[in-house]
Amino acid sequence: MCLAAGFMTLLDVSIVNVALPSIQEGLRASASDLQWVLSGYALTFGLVLVPAGRLGDATGRRRAFLLGVGLFTLTSVSAGLAVSPLWLSVSRLVQGVAGGLINPQVAGLIQELFRGRERNHAFGWLGASIGIATAAGPITGGLIIALAGPQHGWRWVFLVNLPIGLATIVLGRRLLPAERTDHRVRGLDLVGVALLGLGVLLVMLPMLEAEGGRTRVPWWLVVVGALVVVGFVAWERRCRGRGGTPLVDPELLRSRSYALGVLLGMVYFASFTGIFFVLAVFFQRGLGYSALASGLAVTSFALGSAVAAAVGGRLVGRMGRLLVVLGLVLVVVGLASTDLVLRHWPAGVAAGLATALPLLVAGVGSGLTVSPNQALTLAAVPVRMAGTAAGVLQTGQRIGTAVGIAAMGLAFYGTLADTGADYGRAVTTALWLAVGLALLALLLGLADLLLGRPEDARAR
Repeated sequence: MCLAAGFMTLLDVSIVNVALPSIQEGLRASASDLQWVLSGYALTFGLVLVPAGRLGDATGRRRAFLLGVGLFTLTSVSAGLAVSPLWLSVSRLVQGVAGGLINPQVAGLIQELFRGRERNHAFGWLGASIGIATAAGPITGGLIIALAGPQHGWRWVFLVNLPIGLATIVLGRRLLPAERTDHRVRGLDLVGVALLGLGVLLVMLPMLEAEGGRTRVPWWLVVVGALVVVGFVAWERRCRGRGGTPLVDPELLRSRSYALGVLLGMVYFASFTGIFFVLAVFFQRGLGYSALASGLAVTSFALGSAVAAAVGGRLVGRMGRLLVVLGLVLVVVGLASTDLVLRHWPAGVAAGLATALPLLVAGVGSGLTVSPNQALTLAAVPVRMAGTAAGVLQTGQRIGTAVGIAAMGLAFYGTLADTGADYGRAVTTALWLAVGLALLALLLGLADLLLGRPEDARAR
């Protein structure tokens, strides 16, 4: 039930991509309107993750979860019934808030309700849902539009959330345990909320506004945003030192394993989420695939990720950080092999089939990375801070996603401009950028593995 809600919110990050031409025609939307349909959801989603996690810790995760699912369901219906670009954009902004409210509660509930091996298994299934949602969005959107037709199919991309949301609310009210709020963590650090929100906004906005390898927002805002985040950390320490209740307890940031896990997750999400954007453009514009065929071409990654994430949840208790390192090695090998296949395979329909095996390898590696890293990163976090810790982790993942898509868009479209629309060389440039980011994540994983051996032994 919780996984279904989390899956639904993450699916809506990517499912809308294939519906954009239909939305543009149906609502007479401009390119700027379409950009906000996409980026507005991602922006508000990322902005509220940490405050939402703190809210769940303070007032009860069951209550926050059900509120988020109800709001997400309502805004999905509103988006599906939109009659103007403005209506749809506002619906997506509020829908992103709802999605950001739901996700920290899912991880927090797993942290609260499960222990030991069962917790690892639960995080394994959570990782599987993240991997499937990321890769299955284009496929699902393509199928819905193919079945419902291009004129109204985009509406069903949003309306399909209605039965899922209603079922989740009914089951949540029946199955989730009564609240056990820790009154010691009540209160909300409004200054911390404002500083973190402003910092995340300034960092993400230039990336989310990037289109065709360019951005309409100056890049120096990223530097300003990073400085604001540094100021946020300083404020949280001051707040804690004066006996207040900070938004993010500095105790979290002092944990080496947690800090490295958050950083690894951010770098890895920058690596693999941008791949789907690049491959979608390559298959559709470079090779002439339909939206559905383009989505099916990356199905092997989604399947490998789902299966490996579930298996990884069973192995992480025995293998620890070594499992994450092995997963990242497979990702590097799979992405590098994908580039080799695309460079040497004759262009045509068979190219999608030829990349199935290397993408499967990369998908298996992804499943062994995302799920175990999440489980290990949150393993030592006290239950009272589980929602906040999950919110920080997922905020890093959302920032990584925005960075990856923007960076690979710049590399891809920049190469296209320099080579006279050579899609083969453009996708090679983007894939090797992804390999470089995966290698950076691998170095972080190795550092955590080498530094954490005594700690992991004590934990086991």
